[in-house]
Amino acid sequence: MSNRISKIANVIIPVSDQDRALQFYTEALGLEKRADAPFGDGNRWIEVAPAGADTPIAICPPGPDGTAGGKDTGISLQTDDIEASHAELKDRGVDVDTEVSRFGDAVPPLFWLRDPEGNTLMMVEGS
Repeated sequence: MSNRISKIANVIIPVSDQDRALQFYTEALGLEKRADAPFGDGNRWIEVAPAGADTPIAICPPGPDGTAGGKDTGISLQTDDIEASHAELKDRGVDVDTEVSRFGDAVPPLFWLRDPEGNTLMMVEGS
């Protein structure tokens, strides 16, 4: 059997208000808009990503059996300075954890943040 999977195309966060989500992900988090195109019955396909990243985040309406908001996305974003990122996002009014979590040497410092619809992402320090 050959493996035809070559990469992760995108990850999807279902949202009810795409304009508000786009503003949050680009202005508050500083991601770049990669795509914003109509699809389906009046919907939009919107992708955002860190500059230079291979895999974008699609912020789209939920599918027919899905719901928007309140998801643990499983998405982790990397920063080279966790303390500065935490402080900057807090200053921008982003719903971030009260403090950076430190679990010991094997786990890098991290914190969780929530978008305006209550979807949770993790910010982790890396090099």
